[in-house]
Amino acid sequence: MNPTAELLHVEVRELIESRRYRELREALGTMPPFDVAAVLDLLEPTEAAVAFRLLPRELAGEAFAELESDRQQEIIEALGDRAARTMLQSMDPDDRAALLDEMPTEAATRLINQLHPEDRAVTQQILGYPEESIGRLMTPDYVRLRPEWTIAQALDHIRRYGHDAETVHWVYVIDGKGKLIDDLHIRSILLADPDATVASIMDNSYQALSATDDQEHAARAMLDYDRTVLPVVDSKGVLLGIVTIDDVADVVEEEATEDIQMLGGVEALDDPYIKTGLWEMLRKRGVPLSFLFVGQSITIAVLGSFEEALAAYLILAMLVPLIISCGGNSGTQAASLLIRSIALREVSPRQWKVVFVREIATGAMLGLFLGVLGFATVQLVHAVGMARTEDPMLIGLAVAIALTAIVTWAAILGSMLPLLLERLKLDPATISSPLVATLMDISGILIYLGVATAVLAI
Repeated sequence: MNPTAELLHVEVRELIESRRYRELREALGTMPPFDVAAVLDLLEPTEAAVAFRLLPRELAGEAFAELESDRQQEIIEALGDRAARTMLQSMDPDDRAALLDEMPTEAATRLINQLHPEDRAVTQQILGYPEESIGRLMTPDYVRLRPEWTIAQALDHIRRYGHDAETVHWVYVIDGKGKLIDDLHIRSILLADPDATVASIMDNSYQALSATDDQEHAARAMLDYDRTVLPVVDSKGVLLGIVTIDDVADVVEEEATEDIQMLGGVEALDDPYIKTGLWEMLRKRGVPLSFLFVGQSITIAVLGSFEEALAAYLILAMLVPLIISCGGNSGTQAASLLIRSIALREVSPRQWKVVFVREIATGAMLGLFLGVLGFATVQLVHAVGMARTEDPMLIGLAVAIALTAIVTWAAILGSMLPLLLERLKLDPATISSPLVATLMDISGILIYLGVATAVLAI
C-alpha cells in the first residue's frame, strides 16, 4: 500500500463530497499518473469516476492504465457509456485493447462500437492478434519518415506529429508501400545537416519484431539489443506499430510471478494474491498438494518393503528424514539453477550432455561431503546412546554410500527434467520444488534402504 496515497485519498474524498472540483483538479493535475492511480484506487468506484471526469484527458488515460483490470471495469461501469468512451479514447491503443479483452464480451462489444471509427479499427486490429502475442502489446502511435525527405522536413514532421507518438527517441523510415527500411535515433537526426536527406544518414540496418511472436520474445530482444523500443512488422515487412519497454516490463513481471508461484508448487494465480477469492486459492493450492500427497504415499509402500531392515536396525529408521531431505534439497537446488538458466537462455536442451557431466561431478562431490557428515552422524548417535548398534562403522559406511548416490541422482534428476520439458516446448517452471522433493523422497528411500540392505546383508 502506498502511504502517500492513503493520506491523500482522504483529502480527495473530502474535496469530492464538498464539490470543490477546481481544487480537486489542481491537486491531482500535478501528480504523476502512477500516484493519481494509487490515490483513486482507494476511492469508491463512483468517487473515482467523478475524479477521472475532472482530470486532463492525457493524464486520465495514463492514470487509468495503471489500475488493475477489475478496478478499471468497476470505474467504467460507474462512468456511464459517454464518459467511458472518452476515457477509452484517451488511453493508448494497447492499454485500451488490454482492458477490453478482460471485459465481458457483451460490454466490450458495446464500448468498441461507441469508439470513433479510427480508434475502433485500431483496437479491433490489436484484439485480432493471438493472446500472449506481441501484436497485443504494440501501439500504432509512432513517427514515420520517408527516405527522400530532407532532415529539415523530417524535423518539421516530428514537431507536428511527435506529441501524439508513444516516443520520439526512435523514428521509422518506410517506403511507399509502408515497409520498414530503417530506424533512426533522434540524436542522428538532430545532429545531421538540415539540407541532407534522411537516406544519407541511414545504414539500412534494424531489428524488428513479428506481430505473431510470443511476448517473451520482445523482452528478450530488448535485452539482447539494449533497446527501449522496437518496431513490429507483419510477414511482408510492413510496419504495424512499436512495442515499448514499459509494456514489456509488465510482461516480464507477470511471467516471473507465474514462474515463482509454480516453483513453489502453486498453480499460477489469475489475480493478485490479495484479490484472489478463498475458493480459487483453495483450488490453486489444493490440486498440487493433492497430487503431491498421492506421490508421497508411495513412500509408505517403499518403507513397508524394507520392514525387516528397519526393525533390525533402529538407527536406519531414525536417519530416514535426514537422508530424504538431503536428496530433496539437492534436487531442488539443481532444478532451480537450470530453470533460471533456461529462462536467461544461458543453457539450451542441446547442451544436455555438458549439463549432465557437470551435475554428475557436482553431485558426486557434494554427495561425498554429505556422506562424510552422514558417517560422522552415525558414530555420534551411537556414541551418545541414542541408538546403539553392533557395527556402527558398517552402518556409517552404508549411510555414506547411500548419501553419495542419492545426492548425485538428485543433481541429475533436478537438472535433466527442466531441459526435457524445454525440449518438449513445455514450461520448465512446472517442475516445482515440492515435485522434485517428492520424486526424490521416493527414489531416495529406495536407494538408501537398498544400499543399506546390500551392505549390511540383511
